[in-house]
Amino acid sequence: MQVNYNPNIHKAYGQNISNSSNIEKNNSGNKSDFGKNINSYIKEVNSEQLNSEASIQDLLTGKNKDINSVVASVAKADSSFNLLVGVRNKLIDAYKETMRMQL
Repeated sequence: MQVNYNPNIHKAYGQNISNSSNIEKNNSGNKSDFGKNINSYIKEVNSEQLNSEASIQDLLTGKNKDINSVVASVAKADSSFNLLVGVRNKLIDAYKETMRMQL
């Protein structure tokens, strides 16, 4: 399975996602900012995974009877994880391509 990231997807759905993410936009090119952004995104994906597990547990124990919200949280966690894996794969490919370059 290949994940293709489209940075303009919010335009297709008419959404403004500039405030919905913890990732800061910074054009300074600072390496630590890139690391902080990746780290914050990983934490966000982990939080979504934990929320989906909690909603499944609530459904199984009877605390939550709305299966639609459980399915939605699991789908959101799954798509976030797939995006994270796709970004990781692209970073690895870029690293390998850089290592193949001759000086």
